[in-house]
Amino acid sequence: MSGAGGRAEGAPVTQQTPQVPSTEPELTGVRNFRDVGGLPTVDGRRVGRGVLFRSGHLAHATDTDATFLDSLGLHTVFDFRNSADIKLEGPDVALPGVRTVNLPLSDPADGAGFWTMVREGDLATLREMLGEGRAAQRMIDSYRLIITTRTAEHRRVLDELADGASPALMHCSAGKDRAGLSIAVTLLALGVERDAIEADYLESAATHRRYKVWRASHAEDGMSPEVMALLAPLFDARAEYLATAFEAIEETWGDTEKYLAQGLGLDAAKRERLRERLLAN
Repeated sequence: MSGAGGRAEGAPVTQQTPQVPSTEPELTGVRNFRDVGGLPTVDGRRVGRGVLFRSGHLAHATDTDATFLDSLGLHTVFDFRNSADIKLEGPDVALPGVRTVNLPLSDPADGAGFWTMVREGDLATLREMLGEGRAAQRMIDSYRLIITTRTAEHRRVLDELADGASPALMHCSAGKDRAGLSIAVTLLALGVERDAIEADYLESAATHRRYKVWRASHAEDGMSPEVMALLAPLFDARAEYLATAFEAIEETWGDTEKYLAQGLGLDAAKRERLRERLLAN
């Protein structure tokens, strides 16, 4: 691995949008890591660098990865995985002095049976479960559910950040859905431009960021093109998924400000503390 701001030889290069910071570390065992710093707010400020990070799970972090993560000076890691995820992937590596807050959120792939189907299901089963738009619909339904039913968890995240739980890292398994929505909610509270929130979310679609799909060696049809096409919506970051979350906010609360105030209890004083801690001066 190269230095924290470098790129390992042969690593893929991705197009960066103007709103998203252009440098990132190359971590071996942690997928989808990035600093959210630099994203612009509607009032002309930017998210501070080095205060808010996102990634996939930390269970497979190498010693070098852990050394880099330790160098960030993290106060809190928010882990949105559930017990089934942790059993499957393992617990996060220990980072000395860093506080972990486990807030399980609904997972588009909830249930051991679903993961068994993903990893071992034959083509007929996958077609029945995921074909004809059913996989994408599962994702859309999950995003809506997280926004409308997990207000207590998102309120907790904002409360913690307003009270000084930064620098903070948010992650789930892939760092795309549960962490992606929690980051999006936080950015909404900070007043980040909607287009910038979407641009950051879509960064998770880059090939080198994606959760590694694993299929059992005995699985019929293995990782054939059709199997991978059926699974793709589960592992994609798609604009329509995030749009569903924004639509759910507007349909349920009327607008973003009412969602933040009524749904998440974000009053003016708390919001100002949050902005003081996470926005650049």
